[in-house]
Amino acid sequence: MQFSTSSPGRGVQLLCWSSVALDGFDLIALAVVFPVLLKGNVWGLTAATASVIAMIGLVGMTVGAIVIGSVAERIGPAKALVASVACFSVFTLLSAAAPSAILFTILRFLAGVGLGGCMPIAVAIVAAHRAGQGKSSSATTTLMTGYNVGAVLCALLGMFLIPWLGWQSMFVAGALPALVLVPLMIRYLSDPDAQGTPAVPVARSGRASRATISGLFRGVQLRATLAFWIATFMGLLLIYGLNTWLPEIMRAAGYSVGNSLAFLLTLNLGAILGYLLGGRFADRGGVRRTTIGWFAGAAIFLAVFALPLPEPILYAALFLAGFFVFSSQALTYAYTQKVYPNHLRATGVGWTAGVGRLGAICGPLLGGVLLTAGIAYPWGFYVFAIVGVLGAAAAWIVPAQAPQQHKATDDLPVAIDLTPRGSGTV
Repeated sequence: MQFSTSSPGRGVQLLCWSSVALDGFDLIALAVVFPVLLKGNVWGLTAATASVIAMIGLVGMTVGAIVIGSVAERIGPAKALVASVACFSVFTLLSAAAPSAILFTILRFLAGVGLGGCMPIAVAIVAAHRAGQGKSSSATTTLMTGYNVGAVLCALLGMFLIPWLGWQSMFVAGALPALVLVPLMIRYLSDPDAQGTPAVPVARSGRASRATISGLFRGVQLRATLAFWIATFMGLLLIYGLNTWLPEIMRAAGYSVGNSLAFLLTLNLGAILGYLLGGRFADRGGVRRTTIGWFAGAAIFLAVFALPLPEPILYAALFLAGFFVFSSQALTYAYTQKVYPNHLRATGVGWTAGVGRLGAICGPLLGGVLLTAGIAYPWGFYVFAIVGVLGAAAAWIVPAQAPQQHKATDDLPVAIDLTPRGSGTV
């Protein structure tokens, strides 16, 4: 599946952004309803079993990235994105009527399968549109604001809907956007190649040669590849661990459910500003320095958040933690595009995203372990701060300059291929 850099128009970009927002809404939905389910002893749920449910949903997203990427090769990215949104929305709606924890877990897995195809396809469309304009970092981070806007909306709705309509209302609210989004996508979203726009072909990832994959582990590329894997693993561990368990951690610290949701809202509001400024800093001052600085900032403010502080300062620290945590992960993806040479870039990004998904799965598990052990507050935040330090260290050991680039082709339109590479997923 190949996208050229033909401008898809602001409407198409907004549709892609909206599909990313569904990802943020879905993850925060679990963080919002878990305290209610645990407090009410619904289905006999415990912190450990809730962690398993969150993990199963992330496994579904991994499967979805592989399956939907393969289907998109045949039907086109536009139809694949429509199918992803529709699939996710149907199973999210059914989650509201789940009569047991087992069926709820199955539905979360199936919703994850649909959601797994949304972000990689949306990111690819926008990345292709901005390729060659010198703004690839800001394009990636701006698109990712959709994730946190969705998270903020979910946290706000949770404060008002759950007391009146119960936890089930969150999944109904998460499914309703499809009633508008799917028809708009069917009407306005199209494949760039279908418009006759020429593109510079790249190797289809399903046919990637062994030589291309092995190139990730040769010479200086080996250091870059391992460092990117560590950085994206740490970044996604922070994002998914905090977004899944922050309300419950704060409730364990003695705050009410309402205050806990306010903390979650503050975290994601900070993330939106971090995305917008992080990409611009990277475009102007260098993506390497910005990525290192953003991971380091995340570590500092996560550690500060564990200290006994007055409430206004506590909210400020959480806002700044969100500012650095989320965009450090987006900057890691932008960094890969600057380091890998042209013939390894697509394969390198695919493998980086695939390994990073393991961090997304481990994040909720780590939070659940800390809660089960009774040390989530304040020690859990020190653990998360160490994760941020490891992310910064990984970004630091990546080579500062891209190895050999082929300047003659750098200014040409870039075709982006979404077919899964081996075991890697986006």
